[in-house]
Amino acid sequence: MATMTHRATFALDSCAISRLKKLSTIWQTSQAEVIRRSLEIAEQSNSVSNEIENRLKAFDQLRTRLKKRKINVETWIQTARESRR
Repeated sequence: MATMTHRATFALDSCAISRLKKLSTIWQTSQAEVIRRSLEIAEQSNSVSNEIENRLKAFDQLRTRLKKRKINVETWIQTARESRR
């Protein structure tokens, strides 16, 4: 476990405090560990969202380029399938 060298003070509403304490009990860990785990989960979730967004953008760019080239995608797919046989 890493050595904790930074301390922070947070102002949370009563609902957030209740949720923090509840997770601390469920996970059987300190409230600080709940915050650390929550940060990790949020960061991973954001990374996945960004990756999905990047893939969708790449797909849109590819589709736009194909339209500019006036390539019939269905014909291209059919040709690719036939070449595999």
